[in-house]
Amino acid sequence: QVVVQLTDDLLSQAVMMVEDSRPTLAINLAGARQHWLEGMLRHEIGTHYIRGVNNTRQPWHSSEGRKQYSLKPANPTEEGLASLHSVLFRKQPFLWRGKNPLGGAARLSFSALFQDLEQYVQDAGVRWEYCVRAKRGQTDTSQPGTAWGGEKSLSLGKVYLDGILRILRHRQTIDFPLLAALGKVSYEDVNRLKKFGVLEKARIPHFMQDLERYMKQLDHIVTTNGLNEEELEQLLPD
Repeated sequence: QVVVQLTDDLLSQAVMMVEDSRPTLAINLAGARQHWLEGMLRHEIGTHYIRGVNNTRQPWHSSEGRKQYSLKPANPTEEGLASLHSVLFRKQPFLWRGKNPLGGAARLSFSALFQDLEQYVQDAGVRWEYCVRAKRGQTDTSQPGTAWGGEKSLSLGKVYLDGILRILRHRQTIDFPLLAALGKVSYEDVNRLKKFGVLEKARIPHFMQDLERYMKQLDHIVTTNGLNEEELEQLLPD
C-alpha cells in the first residue's frame, strides 16, 4: 500500500519516496487540480510504483539479474510510459507541454516562460503547472535555466521523448499489461522475457484493464499531437 501525504512544503508538484520503510507519495496542495492529480497518480502509482512492485518478484530485479538476462535500459520505456499515462484521459493530451518548457526554461525566467506559453496554452492553470515542472528545484526562478543545467535538461528531455515516440510507434504490437507485469523492463524485451517472468498475482494498473479503451486513448494522443504512422516510421525506422 502507498501512503499519501498532502503538503504545501514541496518544491516539486509531487514526489515518490520511501519513508519508514513504506512507499510514500507526497503531493503539493498548492498546485493540485483534478486533472493534474489524476494524471500524477497514473504517472507515479499506475506506472512507477506498480512496475517497481512487480519488478521485485522477477529474476532480473537485481543488477546481476539484469546482466544475466541481457536486459536493455528500462528508463526510456519507463519515463515514456509514465508521460503517456499522465495525459492518458485528457480531452487534449498534448505531449509537448511536459517537455517543451525545458527548452524555453533555458533562456527564460519563470514569469517570461509563463507569458511565452500563452500563445499555445490559454488555460493559466495549465501553463502554471508546466512552468513549475520545468523550473522545479531551481533556487531563483527569476533567472533563465533549470535546476539541472542545460546539458542534463536536454538529456532528460531526450529520454522522455525517445520513450514516448518509441512506445507510440510500436503501440499496436506491445502487450501493455505484460509490460507492466514484468516490472522495470524495456518494451523491446517483453516477448523474450515473458516465459521467464513471475506473472502470478502481478499488479496491473486499473486503467489498463479495459484494454480497448486504453488503446483508443493512445491513438487519440497520436492524433492530438499531429503525428501519424508514416511520420513515426520515418522517425524510428525498424
